[in-house]
Amino acid sequence: MWLIAAVVTMLCFGINNFIFKATSGSGLSKVHMQFFFNLTAFLIMLGFGLIEGFAAFNALTIFLGAIIGILNANGNIQMSKAFEKGPGSITSPLISTNTIIPILSAALIFHEHITLIQWLGIIVMLASAAVIQYTPGKGGVKIDYKPWMFHILLSIGSFGVLGVLMKTSSQLHIDSVNTLVCMYAGGAGYLIINSLLTKENWQPNELKFGLVIGCISTVGYSSYFFALNTGVASIVFPIVSLSCLVVVIGSCWMYKERLKMYQVVGVITALLGIVLTKI
Repeated sequence: MWLIAAVVTMLCFGINNFIFKATSGSGLSKVHMQFFFNLTAFLIMLGFGLIEGFAAFNALTIFLGAIIGILNANGNIQMSKAFEKGPGSITSPLISTNTIIPILSAALIFHEHITLIQWLGIIVMLASAAVIQYTPGKGGVKIDYKPWMFHILLSIGSFGVLGVLMKTSSQLHIDSVNTLVCMYAGGAGYLIINSLLTKENWQPNELKFGLVIGCISTVGYSSYFFALNTGVASIVFPIVSLSCLVVVIGSCWMYKERLKMYQVVGVITALLGIVLTKI
């Protein structure tokens, strides 16, 4: 079941990331969309917790959850900005390499055993992401390289540390519902402060997209915590990172971003990597 939960997480994250790609350059505020998404998810998890009952809250739960929420919000903002500077079919796979950070933490900090064939699967997936994002100097797609790479690196850092903290939360046996409530509350608080600083105009479509993303995110992160609590983190993280495939396929379909043959091979070998991590 934990493997299915990891795949569900991958699909949810991929769909949400594609929505961020589809709305980039549309004039909608990235901060406002994410505020509504965090607020929606917070209300859903709060309602679930009130019905099912919360575990005891403590300062560590609140702190970890809030930091995870802030990192998630910042990672999504930086990813959305990167989408405006380069094609989604290249940007998303590159950001997905953030998985190397929690993978190394799972092995070095949490002492999880990774078999040789699982390491091979992980390496294949990371190599595939590198192949997918490679663009020749001549004849490649147009990229505003420096700001594009700057936003990508910030997104990788945010999502990578987020993964480590999520694993830490599961290792400390902190209730996932409590963590998610604090996470979405922390993210919403961070984003409303950003909104006050940027002073962007609020638009109705930001609420609509925020509601959709919030519902999908609730399913995705609930599945994520279930996978981490019951499965092997060093396998869960690479599977979740393949959410980039949803953006690659969607970008090629909707925006006619044509993949070169080596990128097609990269997508296929990425799927092979998933199979290897299951053995």
